[in-house]
Amino acid sequence: MIIAWERVLPVVVSIGVILLVAVLREYSRTFAAIAATMPINVPLALWIVFSADTDPVSRIAFSQGLLIGIFPTVLFLIVSWMVVRAGWSLIPTILAGYVAWGVALGAIMLLRRGLA
Repeated sequence: MIIAWERVLPVVVSIGVILLVAVLREYSRTFAAIAATMPINVPLALWIVFSADTDPVSRIAFSQGLLIGIFPTVLFLIVSWMVVRAGWSLIPTILAGYVAWGVALGAIMLLRRGLA
């Protein structure tokens, strides 16, 4: 049996980050927040794409998609921070963040389609 590391490694690293955040939270909320927002999936995604596709144009397009996709994620964090400050609980906070993320992603996709 051959292990498909490009599929297994992201899961293992994600579990490691969750455990790291849980441990760091006991010592420093700042370090826990930094660990939670580390760019873990980006290098793993790049690794998967680079190992599967040697076409530079395809690699550039994927990297551009990552860059564009970061803006809705930042908006998710901003909205989550704002509603937590307003006293919202966990589930509504997450839902509000995802609504903002989805709206921003949809707007970006519509803009890209209109510009193409």
